[in-house]
Amino acid sequence: MTPHGWISTTLVDGYGVASGKSTTSPYPKGTIAMQRPLFAQRGLDLSSCWPGTLNLSVAPLELQLRDPDATFPLLRWTDLHPPETFSFWHITLQSAADREVQAWIYHPHPETKERHQQHRSVVEVLAPKLRGIEPGNKLLIHDARNRIGCVDGLRLRAQLLEFLKFRVLAAQDGFFVRASFEERRSWLRHHHPQALMLDDSSLQSVWDRAHKLYIES
Repeated sequence: MTPHGWISTTLVDGYGVASGKSTTSPYPKGTIAMQRPLFAQRGLDLSSCWPGTLNLSVAPLELQLRDPDATFPLLRWTDLHPPETFSFWHITLQSAADREVQAWIYHPHPETKERHQQHRSVVEVLAPKLRGIEPGNKLLIHDARNRIGCVDGLRLRAQLLEFLKFRVLAAQDGFFVRASFEERRSWLRHHHPQALMLDDSSLQSVWDRAHKLYIES
């Protein structure tokens, strides 16, 4: 049984780009080693963390993240692609051996990330080196500020798209493109509140899909 307030995850294989283990990566030192000094310059010290990420899955659910501890917008850390935005959440990580360590969720924003996109069920975590763990092992994560949750994102996105389809034929184009994000959330709060369990990127993807249906109809 998962302790109250903790989220059970499964360690899965990653791309090997963050740590530099991938033989096809253009970053032989690993992306974390390249980025870490830039984060430190901006006030986030990750020197206690191993220079690679743990890829933790909550499949078939998805992790929803809000109110990060730090966000670094459009950070240029390489000349190989445009700047990326990164957000971080401070968490506690517990391994199978009941060892608790302080860790960070590392989130390159998908809208600024060109390659090696993570599945919505997977979150990357920076932590001290943990020995004796391998893919398939269970690890627990906990956020004392309750900013992390799990949702059935696939079902919620499908329900929202179906709901918005009823608005498509009668809607003006401005219904999709002129309202601010907060105005959309306010509208959903009154008309389809369950959709507010989705994070901003999920809501935006459904909104864009609904808008495309409007244009094509």
